[in-house]
Amino acid sequence: MQAEEKFTYETWPASPEKATLEAKNKFLGFWLFLGGETVLFASLFATYLALKDKVPNAEQALAKDLFELPLVFVMTMLLLTSSLTSVYAMYHMKNYDFKKMQLWLGITVLLGLSFLGFEIYEFNHYVHEFHHTFSSSAFGSAFYTLVGFHGAHVALGLLWITTLMVRNAKRGLSLYNAPKFYLASLYWHFIDVVWVFIFTVVYLMGMVG
Repeated sequence: MQAEEKFTYETWPASPEKATLEAKNKFLGFWLFLGGETVLFASLFATYLALKDKVPNAEQALAKDLFELPLVFVMTMLLLTSSLTSVYAMYHMKNYDFKKMQLWLGITVLLGLSFLGFEIYEFNHYVHEFHHTFSSSAFGSAFYTLVGFHGAHVALGLLWITTLMVRNAKRGLSLYNAPKFYLASLYWHFIDVVWVFIFTVVYLMGMVG
């Protein structure tokens, strides 16, 4: 196996994430993957909008009865901040500073874990305080499918970033792993963009009825 080329700050490419043909092919595959993900989330949003008012009786809680905007606002700030920290990580990756890249990715992971913790608390609160479950109504099914599916994507993104950090902790940066870090960061941005739509369509629109 050929040894990986060693770089310095001066010799590191300006765009290491696209410096090789393999990296460019990874980008192509990634954008095709995101296209499919976008269609899937669009379908879930459409389903939610069609079912958000479908409850079996008048006593069943609706969105305006359930949602607590302060909690959701904190969750939103955590996720948006994690997107910013991942930008800092990629800035240091492009400047061939592996330690600082790892530091900012670690902060990104901690913020993402905090978001998931609040989401688990939110779901638990709805179930125990309002008996709002996946099977309680069409609204419940649509809500937990959309928001829970996004939460699963957050968990996948955290696993992806953490795995890259652990596997490359002793290897440092190379033209082989730089595209992997960059694509994981792009995926994280995609998750954040989807959450902005969830915050608007599910929570804000739900509060106004």
